[in-house]
Amino acid sequence: MNLSRKEMLRLIGTGAGAVALGSAAASPAAGAEARGGGDIVRDVAVIGGGAAGTYAAIRLRELGQSVVVVERNGRLGGHTQTYTDPATGGTLDIGVVVWHDQPLVRQWFERFDIPLQKASFSAGQTLYADYRTGREVPGYTPPNPGAALALYGEQLARFPYLEYGFELPDPVPADLLLPFGDFVRKHGLDEVVPTVVQFGQGLGDLLRQPTLYVMKNFGSDILRNLQTGFLSTSRRNNSELYEKALTELGDDVLLNSRVVSTDRDGGRDAAVRVDTPAGPRTIRARKVLVTIPPLLGNLDGFDLDGLERNLFGQFRNSAYYTGVLRNSGLPDNLSVRNVGLDTPFNTPQLPGVYVISPTGLPGLHNVKFGSPVALSDRAVQNEIRASVLRLGEAGTVPTMSPDFATFASHTPFELTVPAAAVRAGFYRRLGTLQGRNRTYYSGAAFHTHDSSLIWQFTETLLPRVAAS
Repeated sequence: MNLSRKEMLRLIGTGAGAVALGSAAASPAAGAEARGGGDIVRDVAVIGGGAAGTYAAIRLRELGQSVVVVERNGRLGGHTQTYTDPATGGTLDIGVVVWHDQPLVRQWFERFDIPLQKASFSAGQTLYADYRTGREVPGYTPPNPGAALALYGEQLARFPYLEYGFELPDPVPADLLLPFGDFVRKHGLDEVVPTVVQFGQGLGDLLRQPTLYVMKNFGSDILRNLQTGFLSTSRRNNSELYEKALTELGDDVLLNSRVVSTDRDGGRDAAVRVDTPAGPRTIRARKVLVTIPPLLGNLDGFDLDGLERNLFGQFRNSAYYTGVLRNSGLPDNLSVRNVGLDTPFNTPQLPGVYVISPTGLPGLHNVKFGSPVALSDRAVQNEIRASVLRLGEAGTVPTMSPDFATFASHTPFELTVPAAAVRAGFYRRLGTLQGRNRTYYSGAAFHTHDSSLIWQFTETLLPRVAAS
C-alpha cells in the first residue's frame, strides 16, 4: 500500500491460509545459458519482476518449475522503492510503505530472514490546504470515520468475493457499478470518504470510479488491519525483500530487458524474443506468466489473438507519482494535505498533490501526486513545485522552490473499464484468458494495487501454472 507515514498515524486479511514457503529450491534448469548466446529454455517465462512476478518466480521454483524473469528495469520490486539519504544514510520507503498482517505475508518475509514489526508512525502537525490556491481551508476538520467505517464494512460484507480477484456474480450487483460518489450518497457514507481517499491514492477521479474498484482497493482486509495494525520492515527498507529475491534468482533474471516478440502458437514451447543488455535472446518456455499491466502499448510485439486484443484494448488507466522533496522550506514536522474548498466531500482536485508529509529525516518531505490521466514527469514535477510555492505565496506556510531528491512515476496505475463493460461480462471473459495460448496473468489488473493481496491472488493461481 502506498501511503505517507503521517496519514497512517491518523488512521491507525481475511488472512490468507498458511502456505509452504520453504527454503530455496534449486532451479531445475541451470542458469548458465542465460549468460551465453543460446536459447534460454525454461518451464515458465515470467514477464515483469514487480510484486507478482517476483513472488511467482520464487514460488514456481519451489513448486519444481524452472523460470526466467524478464524485467525492463535494473531492479526487481516494481512500486516497492526505497530512497537512501546520502547525508544521513537513512532509508525512506517511497512506494509501498506497509503490508497486511496476514500469515502469507509473514511467511514470505521470514523466508528471506527480513524482520517485520507493527507499523508505527511519528506524530506531527497536519495542515489542510487547497493546493489550487495554496490557502488553508478555514475551519476544516476531517470527520471521525469510526461509525462510517462500520457502515462501510457492512456494505463490503455483501461482496466477499472482492477480496480474491474479479470472479463476479452474473448479473453484477448494481451497487458495484454505481460511481463511488453516488454509492456514498445512497448509503450515507459521507464521513468515510476522506479515509478512502487516503488509501485510494492513485485511483484517479475516485468519486466517478465504479464502486467495484474502490471496494477492491479499500476492502475488508484493510478495515481489519486498521484495527489490528499493519506491518512494516524493522530495518525501514522494504526493497530488501526484492534485493534478496534477486540474489536467489540469480541468472534466472534478465534485468534491463524487454520482450520484442512472442510466438505462442507453434511447436511444443512458446518462443519469447527479448532484447537484453548482452544482445537479443530467445526464451523457449512451456508457459508464459504475464505480470505487467496488460495495456496494448505494454504488449507491443506479443502475438495477441482477437479476444486478448479486444479485452486489453478496453483498459484505461489513472496515474500516480511519488518522490522526496529537498529544501522545500516546510517544517520537518508538518504535513500539508490537499483538501478541496468547494469540491464534493472536500476531495482534492486532480491532477494535483495528495499530500506532502515529513519523512523523519531533516529537510526531506515525501510527496504523493495523482492524476486521472498520465502526465509527463516534467509536468508533474513542475506542478508539485508550483503547489509548494503557492503555499508560501498565500502566506499559509513559508516555502521555497524544492529540489527532488528522488522521483518515480507509478504510471500506468489503476486499470479499469467502464461500468457498462463490467455489466456486460468483461471480467468473466478476462478470466477465460488464464491458460489460453500457454499464458497466465497476475498483477494489479487482475486484483488491485496492493502487494499483500497480489501475493495472495498469485498464490492461488500458481498451482494451475505449475500443473499445466
